[in-house]
Amino acid sequence: MEKGATNVKVPLISKIAYGMGDVGCNFSWMFVGNFLMIFYTDVFGISMGAVAALMLFSRFWDAINDPVIGALSDKTHTRWGRYRPWLLIAAPLTALVLILTFWAHPDWSDTSKIIYMAVTYCILVLGYTCVNIPYGTLCGAMTQNIEERAKINTFRSVSAMIAIGVINIITVPLISALGGGSDQRGYLLIAVIYGCIFAACHIFCFSKTKEVVEVPAKQKLSLKTQLAAAAKNKPYMIAVAGQLLFGLTLYGRNADALYYFTYVEGDAALFSTYSLFIIIPSIIGAACFPVMFRLTGNKGRAASIFALLTGISMFAMYFFTATDTPVTFYLFSALAQFFFSGFNTAIYAVIPDCVEYGEWKTGLRNDGFQYAFISLGNKVGMAIGTSLLAAVLEMCGYVANQQQNSAVLSVIRHSFTTVPGILWVVTAVVLLFYRLNKTTYNKIIAELQSRK
Repeated sequence: MEKGATNVKVPLISKIAYGMGDVGCNFSWMFVGNFLMIFYTDVFGISMGAVAALMLFSRFWDAINDPVIGALSDKTHTRWGRYRPWLLIAAPLTALVLILTFWAHPDWSDTSKIIYMAVTYCILVLGYTCVNIPYGTLCGAMTQNIEERAKINTFRSVSAMIAIGVINIITVPLISALGGGSDQRGYLLIAVIYGCIFAACHIFCFSKTKEVVEVPAKQKLSLKTQLAAAAKNKPYMIAVAGQLLFGLTLYGRNADALYYFTYVEGDAALFSTYSLFIIIPSIIGAACFPVMFRLTGNKGRAASIFALLTGISMFAMYFFTATDTPVTFYLFSALAQFFFSGFNTAIYAVIPDCVEYGEWKTGLRNDGFQYAFISLGNKVGMAIGTSLLAAVLEMCGYVANQQQNSAVLSVIRHSFTTVPGILWVVTAVVLLFYRLNKTTYNKIIAELQSRK
């Protein structure tokens, strides 16, 4: 590893390659987050109650494997670095599991369906962890320059917003086109395509990035020691809380989106129209993070502002619909996505800075372990959001592929607008307490360098 990583300028091709890694992540995980729940209920024929139970159970699984993978990646030592080799090996294997997750037939018995769903989903979660934790940690290993990290995360977020927009626009039409009347076949073929994209993007990221941050001498750290060090890292704990709320709000709403357009608006194809309207605001919003960071000098404060404006915009969407008041509906949709994209860039940009703060505060540096708990916070939020949605819909009488009752329609509508709107405001309040600004960070880096 090279010294002087504070002043390392990351090449443009490396920033692009790192951004492509998140393109791959979204062609896997955002596809799963947006479409797997409705695939389970409306195509595979599994009850909402079983889906809700799976989402909760999988988070207990995450609680075990996330810290383990984070610690293992910290202990990995190869000529390619600590984190990059995981992308090369784990991404193709996870792509295969993604395909198997959607290789499911609605004619199987209910018991076979539930067993298959549980096994494939838990393996998929593990595979994604093996890719995403090293990938997320890699940013902090590429440079210690706070401005360069902001730029790297901007490339990441812009790339992610493009990928999400493309996925949301093309997936529903592709299900119909590739399926030829069979949604099960359509989902499977899409999983094959998206799995190949997932693997290719991470292999490209592996090949064009470089780890330069100096690795500290080998430390044998117990779990208790690492948890105690994390508890002393106040910026990090705020970031974990922010990720928990982020996962709860984002994935709960995303899982609800296709239900919203199918049953509230009455046309699933409107989901693609909605996605088309928000893709440009997504890209612009993600690119605006460096501007907000320069104005505030505090990544957490920037994330807080973006979260507040996202919440206000989403709450306002409740009063409009795509069928009756399309102009105002799509206007607030575009605003919500613009501000969300800025938040998405900011919330991930704070993580590597928290690692430096933790090393300065406690003398311990365990990048992968810390990113693992960030990832776990996000996934726990995802589990709560999706399982609560499924449980409430089941309780209110949801029936797949049928006209829904008024209680179900009300839940679906509020879950797309007012509920996430309120949660984004709560997220904004939490992130106001993030105090690690640019001036303090640079002093911390200077002191760390003097210690070495």
